[in-house]
Amino acid sequence: MIRKGSARLSPRSLKQIHGNLVAKGTISRLQPLRDLLLACVTSFHGSMDYARKVFDGIPHPDLFMHNVMVRGYAHSSAPAEAFALYRRVEAAHLRPDGFTFCYLLRACTGLPGSCAGYQVHGTVVKIGLLKDAFVRNALINMHAKCGDLQVAGTLLDETGEGDVVAWSAVIAGHAARGELGIARQMFDNFRHKDLVCWNVMLAAYAKHGEMETARELLDRAPETDVVSWNTIITGYVAKGLLKEALEVLGEMKCAGWMPDEATIVSLLSCCANLGSLEAGRMVHSLHLESWPCISIVLGNALVSMYTKCGDVQAAVEVFSRMKEKDVWTWNSIIGGLALHGQAEKSIQFFKKMLEVGTCPNAVSFICVLGACSHAGLVEDGQRYFSLMKDKYKIEPSARHYSCIVDMLGRAGLLDEAFAILSSVSCEPSAVIWRTLLGACRIHGNAALGKLARERLLEMNEDVSGDYVMLSGIYASCGEWFGVETVRGTMDERGIIKVAGYAQVDDKVLSAL
Repeated sequence: MIRKGSARLSPRSLKQIHGNLVAKGTISRLQPLRDLLLACVTSFHGSMDYARKVFDGIPHPDLFMHNVMVRGYAHSSAPAEAFALYRRVEAAHLRPDGFTFCYLLRACTGLPGSCAGYQVHGTVVKIGLLKDAFVRNALINMHAKCGDLQVAGTLLDETGEGDVVAWSAVIAGHAARGELGIARQMFDNFRHKDLVCWNVMLAAYAKHGEMETARELLDRAPETDVVSWNTIITGYVAKGLLKEALEVLGEMKCAGWMPDEATIVSLLSCCANLGSLEAGRMVHSLHLESWPCISIVLGNALVSMYTKCGDVQAAVEVFSRMKEKDVWTWNSIIGGLALHGQAEKSIQFFKKMLEVGTCPNAVSFICVLGACSHAGLVEDGQRYFSLMKDKYKIEPSARHYSCIVDMLGRAGLLDEAFAILSSVSCEPSAVIWRTLLGACRIHGNAALGKLARERLLEMNEDVSGDYVMLSGIYASCGEWFGVETVRGTMDERGIIKVAGYAQVDDKVLSAL
């Protein structure tokens, strides 16, 4: 059961299978152990914690098991741990094979500036694995990604012209350094290029924002696959060109290909940033045609898109249908509800997150403090602020202090807000002082507003909006001399009030 679908198992399902193996007593058999460990590495989205617990519980792991762990760490956020596992291979007197070194070389690409790659290269030569085509190509790829194209080129010359993988790696290496001209010259001169090589060149142009050239190359390609189309779509999305990305998506469907989850997430992110709800719904329905289930990554993207585009009800529906949620899922729904005026419901979701045992992070508290600020729940906000520091040991950032100052300012507790600013260990940012300035304008506190403006001036923050707010504070108090003084200062410094504007789709509407 594990071997048949290990890459598709959810962490919860995998833990259930693990428990069944232990209960039936088959956990001590070699093949089930191998399958379980491999599934642990592939099912936890880059986290190696569970796999490491399983591995450490195996009395005498063989080379395959060590290689699985090295592979897992090589693709994780802690690639240096791959070398710790390699030292255990040596300590256990196991002979490393080509797979071991391929995974170690992959780990080296995640350690920029390290000499580990050269050390692995030396070991490969020493034990005679340089003739292994997979190891040699892994070496070329590592040197190309780490920027040593001279060594990569030397190894490439030794492989001969027919090795597509090696040529593609060096082409990608030149492209990564911005040397698109050299990369294109190698691409044009290479007579044996396959689909992978075409996709490497497409990705090079897309990554550097040269979408016209990338599109021309796609049209010239003798064949395409899902990677080719996804590369072009992602390139347009990165430049904020949603219309063009959706056009390519339509062509892709006509060609018989469906985008993968990563591209769907990328499109949803672009829809969210541009506020295009209609396009976001279309992308969502496209996903439902192929995959009725919602993964954590896709669910998070959908919740974020719907909340940013204003359809909170749809966001809640997606959230409710998700079988598994992480802290970012909760953050998206809590922050989205707070953003759209449903602060009390937002706080309810935060409480539910704590009840189900999800550990909040710094962003979680920014979301709930923002909700407390909008709802005027000062006592709740102060309690959550203390909870963050005392129970979860999260050091408040400028954004947390900004939320607290905004909450106290909205409630008219300006002296308390100023006391918070005076007690912080770090220097308050311009955003925090500007938040206090805005609160002073609402409540007509000219003295504190003037102090906030002076602090902003000390930080070289000469923004027209700050002058306008201070002028408004003086006007609300009837201090017309102060109004004249502020406007005179704006004239002396050549500061012009910036006209407001709104963007609807691709049209910008200015307020004169």
